[in-house]
Amino acid sequence: MNASLFSRPAWAGILVCAAVLACLPVLYLATPETSALHVSAYTVTLLGKFMCYALAALALDLVWGYTGILSLGHGVFFALGGYAHGMYLMRAIGRDGVYGSTLPDFMVFLDWKHYPWYWSFTDHFWYAMALVVLVPGALAFAFGFFAFRSRIKGVYFSIITQAMTFACMLLFFRNDTGFGGNNGFTDFKRVLGYSITAPSTKAVLYLLTLASLLGALLLCRWITQSKLGRVLQAVRDSEARLMFIGYDPLWFKLFVWTLSAVLCAIAGALYVPQVGIINPSEMSPANSIEMVVWAAVGGRGTLLGPILGAFSVNGLKSWFTAAFPDLWLYALGAIFIIVTLFLPRGLLGLAARLRATEEKA
Repeated sequence: MNASLFSRPAWAGILVCAAVLACLPVLYLATPETSALHVSAYTVTLLGKFMCYALAALALDLVWGYTGILSLGHGVFFALGGYAHGMYLMRAIGRDGVYGSTLPDFMVFLDWKHYPWYWSFTDHFWYAMALVVLVPGALAFAFGFFAFRSRIKGVYFSIITQAMTFACMLLFFRNDTGFGGNNGFTDFKRVLGYSITAPSTKAVLYLLTLASLLGALLLCRWITQSKLGRVLQAVRDSEARLMFIGYDPLWFKLFVWTLSAVLCAIAGALYVPQVGIINPSEMSPANSIEMVVWAAVGGRGTLLGPILGAFSVNGLKSWFTAAFPDLWLYALGAIFIIVTLFLPRGLLGLAARLRATEEKA
């Protein structure tokens, strides 16, 4: 499966898809709404959101597909990245809120008199961007260190990751934590002084998301094809044998786990200004499970597969929730069962199988 990622047709497909996606914001800005070539703001926002999901799925594939660590808690890293960026966006509102205060509206409503200490310096963009990386990275490092040092693996590790994200969700639902409670952060006005609803801002955010996705893909490709990548795959295939020949899996697992969390957090930070809201529901265990479904549907251990799966599943979700809103969770469960039973290597595996059948014929 890895060979397909590095074949010339695969690279050609990546370049074509990237070029098409890059052209869409140009058509959005440069063509009138009456033109057949015009791309709507809704489409740009929707595809930007899909690319954030694809980046999160790619991050998950690095630990699950290549290292054999199934996480059911990556939603917490996605949300923490979103909250870190959201803190800056809330500070950037200034006095344009409902109450005309320098405090966010939810703090005024709760009769807060000043910002809590952990909001300090979040009015500086680059400090907030540092938080996007450092806070999820620190949580992942601390969690992973104790879990991996204790030799927790398999389904037990998956369960405690799910418990972690559920605990964080409950914490952020509390009004006294200073993160907006169940409403979270919303009603953003500007980013770096530019109106967040301006077409040009939407186009820039979209292109930044595309660039981040491509950069992350190249980074993950480089890692998986390096000596480090071979060690990670050895951890997946036989950790005991790897330890027998003298390797300590702890630091390899901890590195890839932390890197995956940071990539997922970056996806969350890009997601928030495009969607316009972040709340504790993003930490829901169901969201983390959906990430697993994206990777499984596309084909885990391929890098390209999770990206394809994120676009495919979320595209189907957008249509399904509009046509049959009450049935989406049943459809998602059916998709996962079908993939598990009949497409264990995902959509990319199916494509490879069909190509091999044609060559034999």
